[in-house]
Amino acid sequence: ISAVTEELVRKKSEHNERLISTLEEISLHQEDIEVIENIGNWCRDLKILLMQSNLIGRLENLHKLKRLEYLNVAINNIERIENLEGCESLNKLDFTLNFIGELTSVESLKGNINLRELLLIGNPCVDYPNYRAYVIATLPQLTSLDCVDVTPSERLAATRELAHNRAIIVQKQADQAIERDEQRLRVVEQQAELAEKCSHIEDEEERTKAFWQAKSEHCPEIRTEIARQHRLGRERHEPKSALDPPKRKPHLFAPCGRPYNLNQGKLNFNLQDEADHYALQLEVYRHMDTSLIDVDVQTNYTRVTVKKKIFQIAYNEEVKPDASIVQRSQITGHLLITLKKLKVNELLIPKKSPAKSSSKTSGESKTGGEQDKEKLRGVVDISNIIPPDDLPDLI
Repeated sequence: ISAVTEELVRKKSEHNERLISTLEEISLHQEDIEVIENIGNWCRDLKILLMQSNLIGRLENLHKLKRLEYLNVAINNIERIENLEGCESLNKLDFTLNFIGELTSVESLKGNINLRELLLIGNPCVDYPNYRAYVIATLPQLTSLDCVDVTPSERLAATRELAHNRAIIVQKQADQAIERDEQRLRVVEQQAELAEKCSHIEDEEERTKAFWQAKSEHCPEIRTEIARQHRLGRERHEPKSALDPPKRKPHLFAPCGRPYNLNQGKLNFNLQDEADHYALQLEVYRHMDTSLIDVDVQTNYTRVTVKKKIFQIAYNEEVKPDASIVQRSQITGHLLITLKKLKVNELLIPKKSPAKSSSKTSGESKTGGEQDKEKLRGVVDISNIIPPDDLPDLI
């Protein structure tokens, strides 16, 4: 459950350049806040405080907000009105959809002489007989109750019947308090049964499904439990934080030491095998900063790390790491790595045809068979044709 922290208040005060000491308006709705705290010490100049759709169970720690004019605590778990006597400038109060059953607690607002609008829609107390007449007579400073204007004749009639209506209200709220105590006991039993049922379900999704399908009552305890389930659902779908265990690192080498081929970033590439070198072209992202690219050239493999994603390729012939050249195109951003071979393959080097003599020596002319034999001269390296038996498959 969230708390009213300095970080949260500063985050919600971006319209005031994140300065909280001079803040006049702040919205802390839908933050799963259970306790009102710290606001009275940090934001003494507040005029508008919006805290609807939280889990607040009690009004407290607001007595230092002398300039507060509008307080919205709709859709919370509040059961009585209290601790607002210090809010001298209070003009509008919104308690919509709470659990206020103790209607006589509105008498604590008699000292708030600037209060003009009060909303109690959706609370158990609005179902009491003569509810509106009692509130109007108790708080003569009101001009609007539940978004309906108070007329002078209505106020006059309510004042005459105040004592009678108050006796009825006291009896009704006593009955409601008994029902609320019984409800608390039922909810405790229901939650215990549900917890016992879920303890035998191993699958997490099935446990969640069982919770949402269970019957429940409309009360502060159930609303708090629903908020907790919502929070757990969000945590399951949110990306893991840096405190979580690191992911398993990929295997870069076979047990025999041969490097694997790997392309985590799924980059397009082209490897050309020339007589004296390899030419590796890697299509790196065009606008990526070169500082995010790391190239490691070894004798039998090359590894390129692009934004912590590894590209590794092995080759059959050894190369000279010190003689290798790494270049990057300023137009396309592609990476070109030239890897000089340790042993030059002479079979792949095209030989220049000898210059023809302008004058032929007498009796010296080579036949076609002799010329074919000269073309076939050379040494064949069979290690490049037949791989050894213990060579593992590349991954």
